[in-house]
Amino acid sequence: MLDIANDIRSLSDFKRNTVALLDRLRETGSPLVLTVNGKAEVVVQDAAAYQCLLDRVETVEGIQRGLADVKAGRTKPAQQVFNRLRRKHGIPR
Repeated sequence: MLDIANDIRSLSDFKRNTVALLDRLRETGSPLVLTVNGKAEVVVQDAAAYQCLLDRVETVEGIQRGLADVKAGRTKPAQQVFNRLRRKHGIPR
């Protein structure tokens, strides 16, 4: 969640305090919005937090694909799928 009081900094401030702000990014996982001439230009985020964001986006996209499949009728009854998996993997009933 963005904390407007602490997470918006000027690019000049970021350049002057890079080490401290990078430490803060790692500790909090919160991104920083960097401004140029008072306008938001760049978002800086630590790599772990960015990977977490990518994972969440991928999950949401997967759910959206699944919902689109349901809406388009591209589904099978669960019992049919379970039976096929049992046969494929030699799982007894």
